Amino acid sequence: MKRYSAFAIAREALRFHSGWERAWRNPEPKKKYDVIIVGAGGHGLATAYYLGRNFGITNVAVIEKGWLGGGNTGRNTTIIRSNYLQDPSAAIYEKARSLYENLSQDLNYNVMFSPRGVMMLAQTHHEIRGYQRTAHANALQGVTTEFISPQKVKELCPIINLDGPRYPVLGALWQPRGGTARHDAVAWGYARACSDMGMDIIQQCEVKAVRQNDGKVVGVDTTKGAIDGDKLGLVVAGHSGVLADMAGFRLPVESVALQALVSEPIKPCMDVVVMANTVHGYMSQSDKGEMVIGGGADGYNNYTQRGSFHHVEETVRALVETFPMISRLKMLRWWGGIVDMTGDRSPILSKTPLENCFINCGWGTGGFKAIPGSGWGMAELMAKGQSSLTEEFTMSRFKDGKFIDESVAAGVAH
Repeated sequence: MKRYSAFAIAREALRFHSGWERAWRNPEPKKKYDVIIVGAGGHGLATAYYLGRNFGITNVAVIEKGWLGGGNTGRNTTIIRSNYLQDPSAAIYEKARSLYENLSQDLNYNVMFSPRGVMMLAQTHHEIRGYQRTAHANALQGVTTEFISPQKVKELCPIINLDGPRYPVLGALWQPRGGTARHDAVAWGYARACSDMGMDIIQQCEVKAVRQNDGKVVGVDTTKGAIDGDKLGLVVAGHSGVLADMAGFRLPVESVALQALVSEPIKPCMDVVVMANTVHGYMSQSDKGEMVIGGGADGYNNYTQRGSFHHVEETVRALVETFPMISRLKMLRWWGGIVDMTGDRSPILSKTPLENCFINCGWGTGGFKAIPGSGWGMAELMAKGQSSLTEEFTMSRFKDGKFIDESVAAGVAH
């Protein structure tokens, strides 16, 4: 596969762009693979990539029932941060954040990583204490964060209103190396790299059954026929419970819709990411000038890819109070994604009761930021049977009572 470079762009311009190759192949499935990954979103593709890069396992099929990156990977608000309180969470998210820093170079594909900084507003005295506690924990974990004053918040984000009548800004937890990336580009970059290693990315191929023999996985039945595999990874976000049922076990997850929207594009006015957890709203500005806005998950289980009116109204009302200038903007697009939530709002990266079947799910509302770290840990788990990044995120922690409770610790699961 040809490398992308400034020289290649100049050369193809002279050729009227007639020499570009397809970014990835579109093959028919083979009869047998060493590893089958179900789910061609960011986490599934990253798992396949690191299986090849770190362990030399390239006889891999990545199966997707829709189109590549068409699920939550293409439906999120692109926030990247690692300032979590619990040690296992901070470790895997910081691994992901550090990998994002050089991901464009690693993949030879511009994922548009922008370390513009992420601030999480403290709008109650309880949040001040909580974020100061997190800043101290992050210092011990090697994650660079600090608690900043309202004046510093205003300096970093001039359009913010510090004196909201309901929720004034009392400070913020600031991670200067957090930021955003282009969600589609992350999926496309991993897909291109996987295809270049000889892996098969098979789209429009829905899994109908998981085949097993004596408690061990042997393959899957799909709409494109039976595919045999020695190992199986289930990485399908909101549909994890459906696939687990096919494999013969239950997951402690529930699926709900999480919605987001973007405004019409405006001139640059905000070069940081702001999260307001008390009112459960967050906002950044895209490279195209749109204000990217997200809020809380729906309060009831569903598989819809659209949001509910009361949630978007609630989110926008709170953000208009914090950022009065956005009150005159028109909404351009509004959508939802299906997220899988665990009881402790932390993910599951684990072996399963079915031998050689592995599960990666439960990222809830914070999956995009974890993609490289999740793929790294999941690949190590599948190749070696264990990984220091995933050892605390087992299915058995719910039975053993060893929760990684970020919902209580951080007040929000994003």
